Amino acid sequence: MSIFIPEKHWWKPLGPDEKLWFKICVATGLALFAMMPLWNLAGKQNPTHESYMVTPEQFNELTEKFVAENKVRDEVVKQKFGDAVIERRIPVVHPKPGVKDVYLRARAWEFYPILELDKGREYRVHMSSMDYQHGFSLQPQNINFQILAGHDLVVTMTPRESGNFYIICNEYCAIGHHTMIGKIIVKE
Repeated sequence: MSIFIPEKHWWKPLGPDEKLWFKICVATGLALFAMMPLWNLAGKQNPTHESYMVTPEQFNELTEKFVAENKVRDEVVKQKFGDAVIERRIPVVHPKPGVKDVYLRARAWEFYPILELDKGREYRVHMSSMDYQHGFSLQPQNINFQILAGHDLVVTMTPRESGNFYIICNEYCAIGHHTMIGKIIVKE
């Protein structure tokens, strides 16, 4: 019985064409690897954000205080669960001049409150979950974040287009996940 033992240097049996393709693949891989940090710094595709530890109770207090100080009206939102239609009143908040920090609470199947923002004004949007892991997917802008309980995620944003933008939860959060839609209204 004999055992085949390959040569010590596996690349020696490569022909000239194989060596050329091997070099092209290595060069392409290195170029793409170098582009990752360069694109991250120069491409400006990542929104700036911060994250802080916070209890759900603390974040809920901050959100309720923000709503009480900046509420402009209520909006009726209808949600369909099977054959039943549930109507809820959700406050619409418009931050007063000088207010830069806005709060958005995520909990089992709702984003609260509805944010009404001014076009061209910079905001720090604080987001946290009261229960499950939720997703923040701003449509049609394709901005995505994970919202976790116990973490205050702060995203700095400046709306550049007016209109209605919808927040979709893109992390499965149990049976009512499909109804979890929030709203941001950007005014001129």
